[in-house]
Amino acid sequence: MARENVGRRFEYEKFGPLIALAILFVISAFASPYFLQTQNLLNILRQVSYTGIIALGMTFVIISGGIDLSVGSMVALVGGVVILALNWLVGIFGAGGEAWAILLALLVGLLFGAGLGALNGLMVTLGKIAPFIATLGTMAIFRSMALYIGSAGVFRSQSRLFPDLGMGSILGIPNPVIVFISLAVVFAIILNKTRYGRYLCAVGSNPKVAKYSAIKVNLTRFMSYVAVGITVGFSAVFLSARLNSMSSTNGGLNYELDAIAAVIIGGTPMTGGSGSILGTVIGAITLGIINNMLNMLGVSPYLQGTVKGVVIIGAVLIQRKRAQ
Repeated sequence: MARENVGRRFEYEKFGPLIALAILFVISAFASPYFLQTQNLLNILRQVSYTGIIALGMTFVIISGGIDLSVGSMVALVGGVVILALNWLVGIFGAGGEAWAILLALLVGLLFGAGLGALNGLMVTLGKIAPFIATLGTMAIFRSMALYIGSAGVFRSQSRLFPDLGMGSILGIPNPVIVFISLAVVFAIILNKTRYGRYLCAVGSNPKVAKYSAIKVNLTRFMSYVAVGITVGFSAVFLSARLNSMSSTNGGLNYELDAIAAVIIGGTPMTGGSGSILGTVIGAITLGIINNMLNMLGVSPYLQGTVKGVVIIGAVLIQRKRAQ
């Protein structure tokens, strides 16, 4: 009998987010006749892809027992640096070499994002600073740097091809969505099929036991912050490409809230030790559908943050009841 109860709880934890998404999808389809239109569904996927990409890296950080509050500000800073690098490279390569300039600017964004993530990781591991405090500090630092470099204005690209990267599509699927899905597959393989994935869960579950098992706890945690930095780099590049600009004031605003919410809704506990990339993808899409329905039903955008907050609190309460 006990085994049956454990099995049922396991199945619920595994498929709970997917069931919730299916129910929300059906309700939304009945609530608005425009919801099931192909363009609307693609718009939802495009909107969630930017924060969803970051949520993939955030999953690793939360599984390791940490958190990163700086990702929103990091998006603005990385996006601004990418545009500055792109403008400089376009000036060097000329109009005929814009494709190479964009490719190199993408590389700059990924490396810079990884570097900022590494900074957070060093403060948490070597500096022994609590992740909440460390990333709260860098959240302010990154935003301040973006405001200073951009003169509290907007970074504007001089490239005519750059918007094609953000607005383009392959077989009707927007480029950011393709990148989101591709990265989700890569992160899922790393988490479920590699030694690092097992180490990550072990460190998040019990770092002392992991250390006695010859697992390099600090390195494992450090790499999770580098991973989220790389995902921020991808998100910043595609977001700035879509707009052909990046705002130093509003760029990436509240992205940390959406990324953390997607991870929690997907079933990853804030205490760490376990998690699911598929669950995070489902969580990101769930948030996108909620936002879409609020807009269609004419709910004030100022109340959308309230809904997200309620969803996060509800997801945490559900997780606590499961643990009990």
